[in-house]
Parts: sequence; structure tokens; C-alpha cells
Amino acid sequence: MIGQRGHASGAHFAFTDRWGGVSAAPYEELNLGGAVGDDPEAVRANRESAAGSLGLEADRVVWMNQVHGADVAVVDGPWGTGVPPLERGRERGSPVPEVDAIVTRERGLALAVLTADCTPVLLADPVAGVVGAAHAGRPGMVAGIVPAAVRAMVGLGAEPSRIVARTGPAVCGRCYEVPEAMRAEVAAVEPAAHAETSWGTPAVDVTAGVHAQLDRLGVHDREQSPVCTRESKDHFSYRRDRATGRLAGYVWLD
Repeated sequence: MIGQRGHASGAHFAFTDRWGGVSAAPYEELNLGGAVGDDPEAVRANRESAAGSLGLEADRVVWMNQVHGADVAVVDGPWGTGVPPLERGRERGSPVPEVDAIVTRERGLALAVLTADCTPVLLADPVAGVVGAAHAGRPGMVAGIVPAAVRAMVGLGAEPSRIVARTGPAVCGRCYEVPEAMRAEVAAVEPAAHAETSWGTPAVDVTAGVHAQLDRLGVHDREQSPVCTRESKDHFSYRRDRATGRLAGYVWLD
């Protein structure tokens, strides 16, 4: 199932849950990740189905090979393949680069980000006709992937004050337990990410850190999903299940 919200400006944002696809356990059902061990044909079928439900052509959706870094790619079309990237090392010569954010000025071209606890960040400046998608895990948030994505959008003519931002289902600060030293390292870079679990141990709130970064950048039109992936059985969670599928967030302009 896909939750889609349009914006009066013509921007579209969509986030998936785990239901409505063809993947078998432990990836059931709507796994959209091509690098988690699922049957590639099932992933292709799921991507076709998800795109169709959004009124998109599957071969006009741009995916990333995400590596928890801070690199951004500017795109004007798919990577030259309509199939999802397979396990790294198995698909030699894949045109899908290792980046954690993509931006475009191409209207009608959908950008996609895969997650299973990390924070999916969707961005759009409808006036400039620029959209972006970023994968913000703990390392990427600390490295500044979201500010890097916003800077890349500004380079294409976007204005932070016009950017509409939506963050999707992700593990919440009450559930993302980390060692105290790691929390201190993260908080030294982004104090807003300092958190505590519901059972009283050190934690990190990646989504709170992302929103703090966006706020400092001047992106104030923001919404956050209330869903915690670790708590929700309707969503994939790597921290909960380890072997699991991937959710997707999509952004595009009319």
C-alpha cells in the first residue's frame, strides 16, 4: 500500500508500507530494494506495481545505490536501465552510482529513496521545478547528506524558503538505542539528535536531526511521518528483523 500526498503547487510525495507486493518471506510483500537478497523478478514486479499505482512509468523512476555517505547526483533521467540494482558485486558494471541523494529539474521524473529504519527525505521547490530525494541514516545525517542535497537543489535554481520537505517512516528516537559514546559523537555534530529510549538508555533521533538541519537551512515547510518503523509491523525494519525488505519514498512534480 502506498500513501500519497499531493501539494497545491504540483509536488507529489509518496511513501510505501510493506503490503501489496509479491515478495516471499522474509521480504513480504512490497519489497522495493534490489540489494537485500530478494528475488530480482519479485523486486521488478513490485517496482512496476508501485509505480503504476502512482500513475508513473517504472522506467521513469530513478533509484540509488545507497552507501550511507554524503554524495549527491544531479540527474535528468534514469541510469540507462529499467531494472533494479542487484546485490553489490553481483551486477558488474551497473550504471547505478553510489550516492545517497539525487536531485533533478526534470518534471515528471520521479526520484526514489529506499529505507528500512533510516529517514527518507523528499524535497521539492515547485517554483524552480526542482526536486530531491535523500537517504539519511545516522552516518549520512552526521555527514550532512541533507544539507548537501539542499545545496545541490539551490545550484539548480531552488530557494530554501520555497522548498517543501517531507520525511517518511523511520525508526524513532525512543527505539534507536546506541552506545553512549556514539550518542555523544552524533550530538556533537547535531544536538537535536540526542535522544533516550523508552527504556532509559542512550539513543539517537535521526529524523529530529534532519529537521533541525532543514530548519537551519531555511526550509520551514516540513512534515514528518508519525510512523516508527521498528514499532510498526506494517513497515520493514532492519533493526527489528535484520533480514527484511525496503520501503520507498517517491517525489516528483507534475
